[in-house]
Amino acid sequence: MFIYGIGTDITECARIRAMLEKHGSYFYERIFSDWEIEYCQSQKQSVESFTGRWCVKEAILKALGTGWVRGIAWRDMDIRTPKSGPPYVLLGGGVLAAALVRGVTEIHVSISHCASHAVANAVAVCGEGEFPEERRFYNTSR
Repeated sequence: MFIYGIGTDITECARIRAMLEKHGSYFYERIFSDWEIEYCQSQKQSVESFTGRWCVKEAILKALGTGWVRGIAWRDMDIRTPKSGPPYVLLGGGVLAAALVRGVTEIHVSISHCASHAVANAVAVCGEGEFPEERRFYNTSR
């Protein structure tokens, strides 16, 4: 098992707040999965939660070394947070394909935020086997 790549991203919460206010549901539905929207809207600091998920998605693409290329969509990455334990990512579409081509079998993520900024890290790991079935989902890009 070895680390394929790491990625990090930091974003101002005010930037995401402005996009949410300007574009409303179009922004939500283009960037975030239905689960992410429901989860973030249920949080006391919802803008910060959305910003953290934005950061994770950016960090994942940096860890994979792809950036925003054709075939990759925001909704190919679904960041889940269980009631206990660390957040995890479900991959689909172009991001899942990019991970599999590179031999990435796991992506570990971490998110943190305060009132002004959110930051996230992603570590793409190569190992034996394929990306775990329970960490995949069908592409929900629109």
